[in-house]
Amino acid sequence: MQYDRTDARILEIVQKNNRLTSEVIGEMAGLSATACQRRLKRLRSEGVIEADVSIVSAKAVGRPIQMLVMVTLERERSDIIDKFKKAIKGSAEVVNGFYITGDADFVLYVTSRTMEDYEQFTRRFFYENSDIKGFKTMVVIDRVKSGFAIPVEIPDEE
Repeated sequence: MQYDRTDARILEIVQKNNRLTSEVIGEMAGLSATACQRRLKRLRSEGVIEADVSIVSAKAVGRPIQMLVMVTLERERSDIIDKFKKAIKGSAEVVNGFYITGDADFVLYVTSRTMEDYEQFTRRFFYENSDIKGFKTMVVIDRVKSGFAIPVEIPDEE
């Protein structure tokens, strides 16, 4: 997946606001709207742009309780890891899940309507799973920054 300086500029622009038209993005990147559309299509098809999303306020949609949960598996076997990854993907409460190194095996970003709902989630998702050794919950007091913007390296001119 290679990209050039113009692609890098487009990536910077759409990470800040993906609702801009191709005309506006093209103008900001020094391209015609058609050339911009072609580049965006290629960046999406090559997987450089994975998704076009809106960041929704958890509080605004009735899920004000946010947690980071460190999960440790009983054993680190590929079948157990794959099974847990599938469970993460199938859970609406788990917003983000990461397979990590360190003291835990996974870290999850979880939202909930109430602490009672979170307790029910933990019973269903963690306690009923015999492959989980333990988990630690950290309640988010304030979401200081939210987003998915990745710093884009600008390739050297050749």
